[in-house]
Formats: sequence, C-alpha cells, structure tokens
Amino acid sequence: MKKWILCFTVMLMFFVSSLASAGTVNLPQTGQKKCYDTAGNQIPCPGTGQDGAIQAGVAPPSPRFQVNGDCVTDNLTGLMWARNANLPNGTRTWYQAVDDCNNLNLCGYTDWRLPSVNELESLINREEANSATWLNTQGFINVQANSYWSSTTYASSPNVAWVIYMWDGDVSSDVKSSSNLYVWPVRGGQ
Repeated sequence: MKKWILCFTVMLMFFVSSLASAGTVNLPQTGQKKCYDTAGNQIPCPGTGQDGAIQAGVAPPSPRFQVNGDCVTDNLTGLMWARNANLPNGTRTWYQAVDDCNNLNLCGYTDWRLPSVNELESLINREEANSATWLNTQGFINVQANSYWSSTTYASSPNVAWVIYMWDGDVSSDVKSSSNLYVWPVRGGQ
C-alpha cells in the first residue's frame, strides 16, 4: 500500500511541475479598436470589456509584413506566404490545392503547403471592413475577397475542409472534391 501511495505522489508531483513549466501563450491582438452595441452601432469603448477596449494580446510588429521578392514574411507569426495570393490563377478543389502547394518551388523553397485554418485566420485584421483589401496594401498581391482553402479537415466529416472568407474572416466549410476555392501557399510554422 505504501508503494502505491509513493508512486501516486511522485506522479502527482511530476504532473503539477509540468503544468507550472508549461509557460504562457502570447496571443496576438485582434486589431479591433472600435466597440459596438448589440444592434451593431458604434459606441465608446471604455468599460465594455470588448477587444476594442482592452486591447489584450501582443501588439503586431511594425512592419507586420516584410516583402522578399515573390514571398512575404509575417513578422508576427514567422510564417512565409506566397506574395501572390492567387498563384494558381484561379480556384481549385481541395485536392488540387494540396498538390499545387506541395509541388511549389518559390523563393528557393520547396516545403510549401496549404495553411491551417488558424494560420489563414491570423491574416485577418478585425478592424478592417475588408481584410483582403487591407492585405493587398500590406505587400501582398491578388488577395481575393473570397474563400480560401485550409488544410484543416472537418473532424466529423473527412471529405470536408475548413475555409476562410478573406474579406471578413468568417470561417465555414466546403466539400473537398466538388468545391473550387482559392489557394494561398504558406511555409514554416508547426
């Protein structure tokens, strides 16, 4: 019985110490600087607790994006994106999009891939009415105010993937084999 208690105590101590060393996550600010009431009317921010009031998170670096020829590095996330956000020059099925990214040789790199839903969403600026228009002023070209494929598959339906609407950041899903959406290659990250 004493061995069991000792074993349990050691495991508990290990678990608690691993939680303590897990550290913190530095999430970026949303970019939201205005506040709104439930009817959608702009209101003063103080005391609302909204993103526009609290400005929580890590402020984006300046400049946020650095253009390097045909590639753009996001200085906030460390990801490298194709500068042309419509490289295949049109829409693709999800399977074609994965192939396009995996076979891309750009800026001397061949490890391009389709971005995750979180990576795509990291490009959205919630303060802008149209993130695609804003991104086109940040060094990118051909950012479409439309749907982009992510590599993230819908958990309960493997034939569906998550997509991001680049004008407003809405997240939705589409069928991989029959929907044709835009493709934006990325490299780096995890």
